[in-house]
Order: sequence, then structure tokens, then C-alpha cells
Amino acid sequence: MVEKKDEAALLNKALLEYENMEKQLEVLILQRNQLKLQLTETKNAEEELKHATGEVYKSVGSLVLKTTKEKAENELKEKKELIDVKLNAIHKEEEKLRNALKELQQGLQTQMKQYDTKKK
Repeated sequence: MVEKKDEAALLNKALLEYENMEKQLEVLILQRNQLKLQLTETKNAEEELKHATGEVYKSVGSLVLKTTKEKAENELKEKKELIDVKLNAIHKEEEKLRNALKELQQGLQTQMKQYDTKKK
């Protein structure tokens, strides 16, 4: 009888781990989507800057500051590169998490089948 309780506890622990990993994946997906949005905004700003003539202004928090076109282009380029690095890191982490979830899911299915078989 103790063995069944241990198996049930292990199964519950594995299920909790699976749920936690799913939540982590959701967070990564949200972060990826936010970064993609930032990347799109940055690319749009670069495109607008190409057509800009005269004075250029940038937003810094709640302030709007005058800057040169070259500085603004460099800042946007750096921002885009940083976003790309972050996106690559998230992609790698997401891939690892998806693989771990797949393995855990297969293990859970096996455990659940064994638990159901022993329960009968």
C-alpha cells in the first residue's frame, strides 16, 4: 500500500514539474513577442530616420532630446543588435525547454500507464 502512495507522490511531483516548465515556456514566449515588437518598432524608426532631414529628436523616458541623425542611427543599430542577441538566447532557451517538456511528457505518460495498470 505504501508503494502506491509513493508512486502517486512521484507522479504528482512530475506533474508539478511539467506545469512549472509550461509556465516558464509561456513566460519565454511572452518575452520573445515583446522583443519582436521592439525589433519591429526599431526597424520602423530606422526606416523613418533614413528619410529624415534637418533636426532629429529622440525620446528618453518622458523627455524629448535633440540629437544628430548619425547618433540616432548608431543607437538604433545597437538597440537592434541587442534585441537580436536577446531573441537568439530566448530561442535557444525555448528550444531546450520544449525538448525537456517533450521528454517529461513522455515519461509522465509512461508513469501514468504504469500507475493505472497497478491500480486495477
